[in-house]
Amino acid sequence: MQVDYQRFVDWADDNIVNRPKKVMLAFLLVTLLFAGGLGNVSTESGTQQFAEDVPAANANDRIENEFLPVFGNNPGSTQLVQRSPNVLSKQSMLAMLRAQEALEDRNDMYVSSTSSAAGFVAQKVDPSATTLEEQIIALEGATQTEIRRTVRENANNPELTGTLSNDFNKEAASASATIGVVTHDLPQDVGGTTGQSGDSPMTDIQLQAQRIIDTELNTDITVFGSGIIADEFGTVITDSLLIVTPAAVILIVGFLVVAYRDLLDLILGIVSLLMAVIWTFGFLGLAGIPFNQIMISVPPLLLAVGIDFGIHAINRYREDRATGLDVDSAMTVATDQLLVAFFIVTGTTVIGFLSNLASSLPPIRDFGVVAGVGITFTFLIFGIFLPAAKVWLDRNRDDWPVPTFSQQPLGEEGSALGEVLSVGVFAARKLPVIVLIVALLFSAGAAGYATGVDTSFSQEDFLPPEDVSPLLKSLPEPFAPSDYDAVGTLNFLEDKFTTSQGGSVTIYVQGRMENDAALERIYRAGEEPPEVFVDASNRRAESTSIVTVIQDYADRNPEFAALVDRNDRNNNGVPDDNLPTIYRELDQSPVGDRASEYLADDHRSARVIYSVTADTSDDEATAAAREVADRFRSDAIATGNTVVFQQVSNLIFESAIKSLALALGATVVFLLFIYWVLEGLPSLGIANLVPIVVAVSAVAGTMRVLGISFNAFTATILSLTIGLGIDYSVHVVHRFIDERRENPLSVALKRTVVGTGGALLGSMATTAFGIGVLVLAVLSVLGQFGVLTAISIIYSFLASLLVLPSALVVWDRIVNEDPDVPMGYPGEGTAESVGTDDPLGPSPDTDIEGGSA
Repeated sequence: MQVDYQRFVDWADDNIVNRPKKVMLAFLLVTLLFAGGLGNVSTESGTQQFAEDVPAANANDRIENEFLPVFGNNPGSTQLVQRSPNVLSKQSMLAMLRAQEALEDRNDMYVSSTSSAAGFVAQKVDPSATTLEEQIIALEGATQTEIRRTVRENANNPELTGTLSNDFNKEAASASATIGVVTHDLPQDVGGTTGQSGDSPMTDIQLQAQRIIDTELNTDITVFGSGIIADEFGTVITDSLLIVTPAAVILIVGFLVVAYRDLLDLILGIVSLLMAVIWTFGFLGLAGIPFNQIMISVPPLLLAVGIDFGIHAINRYREDRATGLDVDSAMTVATDQLLVAFFIVTGTTVIGFLSNLASSLPPIRDFGVVAGVGITFTFLIFGIFLPAAKVWLDRNRDDWPVPTFSQQPLGEEGSALGEVLSVGVFAARKLPVIVLIVALLFSAGAAGYATGVDTSFSQEDFLPPEDVSPLLKSLPEPFAPSDYDAVGTLNFLEDKFTTSQGGSVTIYVQGRMENDAALERIYRAGEEPPEVFVDASNRRAESTSIVTVIQDYADRNPEFAALVDRNDRNNNGVPDDNLPTIYRELDQSPVGDRASEYLADDHRSARVIYSVTADTSDDEATAAAREVADRFRSDAIATGNTVVFQQVSNLIFESAIKSLALALGATVVFLLFIYWVLEGLPSLGIANLVPIVVAVSAVAGTMRVLGISFNAFTATILSLTIGLGIDYSVHVVHRFIDERRENPLSVALKRTVVGTGGALLGSMATTAFGIGVLVLAVLSVLGQFGVLTAISIIYSFLASLLVLPSALVVWDRIVNEDPDVPMGYPGEGTAESVGTDDPLGPSPDTDIEGGSA
């Protein structure tokens, strides 16, 4: 195996040193190929992408298709949210009707019907007023006293109260908010998807509706619906990228100037980074994978690994040049060592990202694939293209009028930086076992503390905040973010139109609703409700369903009540017989539209909405909904936004744990195998893993300290910490084993930390700040992801320089007989190699005496 590995390295060395132009040309041609895929990149945003294949979400979709929601995100409806000291005043109701009329008069609004409290009152004042124009005339001719009396007379009618805010006052005939609905009959060529996917057929219509109302009417009416939400889902991605990208570029270029200290090397590093991004996003387009909001973090991740590879490649080359080697020899020595380290880093990083394939959520799986492919591309570009281009540049450097500022490596022995970086070496020489015990105890404590980290998932995670930071608002165009209203409107609706009893859950019932026992099953399911359900009376849950619609209408219509009584066997107000006739009478009644909200047109499904108490958590509400769903003999599924979001939230947590376990397990196996094959020292993999365990535990504990929960963005952070953190420890371990074969333990450890520490410091500072700029993103959850990623990089760096040296000293004491004797190389037959006794066994290519197998 060692022969095959060396053959690949020799082949790469030969092409890098002897054919740099051909290598550069080949990579540029591949870049052009992937650039062709950039135009095919599509976008996907919102919550719907996370709910694919989630049973509760599928049931919710069927409800949206089969029933007519009052204020739901129907792709054919627009909500007009009106706020006023009294929306039931004559002036306010006229404003609502005129707003609806202004939209109805426009052919491009495709208005098919309208409804509102104002229209309801107008028809009660004048029953013949069936059009908006007639309703406006009716209210204009009515006095405020007549209007107030009409409202009081109908104060218990759900057609009126269902559109009014919680503070509706029957005696004063007043309310502070109301919702009017405009239904659109969209032509087929205007159709599309619904609102939470980030692409809605209603977007253009609702944006135009808002412009019409703002310009033609002087009223406080806000247009809201699936199109508005979809527009902000998409806009927030663009706005975040416009803010984050320039900031990241400025910071990264600034740090790279310090790290490279040479114009040509700086340009080469930046070009290589751009190639990695083009390759990755070109692959995205060619593979047909949509760009979702989580993938905003992919470019910073590629920059993180690319910057690390670039700084290490240039720094190691400069170290070898400083010893007097020429360009070809120095690059050969550098790539001999770095290609192996880069391969190990790439392997473990890709494992960390691909562990997200275990997730049940499609966007997280897509993120893992794209990130894994991107890191592989980064390895090829920085492992082969950059060294070849560096050879070509240095051979021609003297022919170009470009000044050379510095070719000295970062962190030389004897330098102040070198001494600072050696703090971990000092502790490792004196108290290595104590350092390891303290690190492991800290990790155990942090991991235990992290068990209290919450999990969350909500629509607001994907929308810009209600109040954007004044700092961001002060940015000049085109960087200043847009004006956002969706979250503010959602919060207003939740505050004004959610009952004081709390939220609700929905049961989607499938089966023939014309069967005699169908309504009785719905009625009995509400008996002896779970504690978190609102108790209406006599241990019955407060609910709304086709049963309650029938009972309410029977209370107001004696003729219908008599029909119900004739078909009610047990006198509980629920008809048992002749249900098709009951439904037909309902359809033809004034409550026909309301009935269609709870009973499908084909009478094969129904929905039941249960109210839950105000202090109920989403987890408790979901459990209670499933308990009640199990009471139905027919197929019933607990659903509704509360249940869907809770189910996705649970999947997010499962994804975080599964991907962490998979990443850790696969990384251990990979490291043991790769060090066994490459070095004949499999136990090095255990030492390599120690700082990663410390970093992952610290990141998880920090999440709880900062109050950051696992959400759609941060669910990947633990496996990501493994993927990025292993980068730092691999460079230290691989450099250490190279130095240890030629030097005593103390010398090898010092040279390792000083030699790699400078490059690690430059990489850490560049990537931590480069990714940390995500905190400037408009999406707060994206800022949380940036902070956690930056913290994970810093923790990995510190653990690699402070904890890993002690782990290597303990490992060396176990494996080697004499720390003052160099280990030598496998197969040399030297006295030094005989002293090596790895407890996990020898390499398959060397016997226990150190000779060839």
